[in-house]
Amino acid sequence: MEYQTLLVSVEEKVATIRLNRPEALNALNSALLAELAAALGALDADPGVHAIVLTGSEKAFAAGADVREMSEKSFAEVFGEEMFNASFDAIGRCRKPIIAAVAGFCLGGGCELAMACDFVIAADSAKFGQPEINLGIIPGLGGTQRLPRLVGRAKAMDLILTGRFMEAEEAERAGLAARVVPAADLLAEADKAARAIAAKSPVAVKAAKEAVHRAEETPLREGVLFERRLFQALFATADQKEGMAAFLAKRAPRFEGR
Repeated sequence: MEYQTLLVSVEEKVATIRLNRPEALNALNSALLAELAAALGALDADPGVHAIVLTGSEKAFAAGADVREMSEKSFAEVFGEEMFNASFDAIGRCRKPIIAAVAGFCLGGGCELAMACDFVIAADSAKFGQPEINLGIIPGLGGTQRLPRLVGRAKAMDLILTGRFMEAEEAERAGLAARVVPAADLLAEADKAARAIAAKSPVAVKAAKEAVHRAEETPLREGVLFERRLFQALFATADQKEGMAAFLAKRAPRFEGR
């Protein structure tokens, strides 16, 4: 499939999606989000893809939602259209791990997009923020919900109410970014992480992702029980037998996803 706002490639079980609206600093609009939803759906269904890297440009991962598209809309239009939401929700439906490789501006809807991924690798040039308050609105793609879960209530309030930007090092300390790397190494590091994931059992990877996400939505007792059942269920897979046999034989495992 050809895309107007994305560049998509697949190499050795790793898919890379690059947001491609350079004239607007990759601002998220309806067209981009619809194409992103379609791309993620196709890659999720592709058995040859085991991990996904989502990135932007050196200047901006995504500088926010497209204000030009939103500015003249009424409440009835935004409410009736569920503007951006249906496409954005496709990220959460993707069962394969998504790594956000972030350089430059990662603001508003862009920050929400990065937080919706499974983890963030940030360039030392990255700047995160939820500056919607400066436009007389609040985050609308999960920012008020995901940011406190990642960085805590106090820092989330600070960012959302003041609209200030957070540098990459602070984002790593706060828990928003998993790691920070030199900007020149960003894509190589993200690709390395994706390839490490892609080399694992795809069944176990999906189970691990599902279990970690469940931790955000259930009490500890229920989450531990969910984890335990997935752990036990993996003993019905050929990959579990291969992984343990390979460990005992001191050789590399050959996972087949079954």
